[in-house]
Amino acid sequence: MGTIKPFNFFVYGALAVFSAYFPIYLQSVGLSAIEIGALLAGGPFISIVANPLWGYWSDRTRNVRRMLIWMLIGNLLVMQLAFATRDYAWIYGSMLAFFFFQMPLFSQVNSLILNAIEGTDRKFGSFRLWGSLGWALVAVGAGPVVGAIGIGNLRIVYSVMLAVAIAFAFGLPAGEPKEGGRESARPSYRKAFASRPFLLLIVLGVLVSVPNSMNNTFVPIFISDLGGGTSLIGLSAFLSSIFEIPAFLLLDKYLPRGKGKMALGLAAVSLLFALRWLLMAFASAPYHVILIQALHCVTFGGYYYIGTQLTSRLVPAEYRASGQAAYALTWGGLSGVIAGAAGGWLFQQAGPRAMYGLGAALALAGCAGFVALSARLRGTSSPSEDRLS
Repeated sequence: MGTIKPFNFFVYGALAVFSAYFPIYLQSVGLSAIEIGALLAGGPFISIVANPLWGYWSDRTRNVRRMLIWMLIGNLLVMQLAFATRDYAWIYGSMLAFFFFQMPLFSQVNSLILNAIEGTDRKFGSFRLWGSLGWALVAVGAGPVVGAIGIGNLRIVYSVMLAVAIAFAFGLPAGEPKEGGRESARPSYRKAFASRPFLLLIVLGVLVSVPNSMNNTFVPIFISDLGGGTSLIGLSAFLSSIFEIPAFLLLDKYLPRGKGKMALGLAAVSLLFALRWLLMAFASAPYHVILIQALHCVTFGGYYYIGTQLTSRLVPAEYRASGQAAYALTWGGLSGVIAGAAGGWLFQQAGPRAMYGLGAALALAGCAGFVALSARLRGTSSPSEDRLS
């Protein structure tokens, strides 16, 4: 279990490089905001198939580590193709393959952690915070490096980080679920989705995640348009992640274990999301955006953590990888498709303020939905859950 923490550090660090600087790289090779949005929407569309498929095989083989290694190797190889050409069609095809391997990564890492710590006194947040640390430190450290070697050499930074993550992946535990015998290991999406509250969680998650996905795609370009350079883009990514660490530790200690209260926590997070997007709509300088990005720790950090824990309670343990893969679709697949297409058009035609204003409205709608979900779950909670919460 000792390699989970450094593995999280480097795999999240590699993806921080991609998230923070790849849109700027695409802009540097001549792509417009609409083309970048379409490009980054096509990948999440593929992930709608990729997340369930990788989750299915993780449950079926009962070996999450093996799936992670294959995903990382595929990720590394196809990104070499994306960086090797400036032709839009080739870049687009490469990115479709990239997202097939990349999008399920986070959900499968979550499944591995949850399976590894089950029956122990270890907490999910104490492992996941290393991902936030990697994202924050690598994003801010990569800024000066990318500025020095040029955005055209982004491939070097990304490839080195991912290669180190692959090396640590070979030392991970298998991630076999401790509950359920091998005879029950045949994954079934019918059983994984038997919970109506879980289906509602998925629908509301898409609603709340669309503006977050739009922000992830276009905030580097927004900062650049306001006059910020690569170092400021890295600082933005740093501030958006570094404070996730105390947030995860606090949630480890104080998050109620009742499902109804968890859903109420998601409602509070959605309300904070709405505030964040309203502030972004009025930002007029790169430093404004950077400071607002610090709210990421309690918005996406809280949504990610609470939703992961709630999913593990709503879906049986033997279908955990499939359940986490489905939950990941809300913040990576379905929301990414909508955000890339609609966000690209809004950003270019109506401007970032219109895009963020729509995001605030969607987050408020999600807040109302999670309040309703909380009331439903409180009505179905067991007495033991109520005592624990």
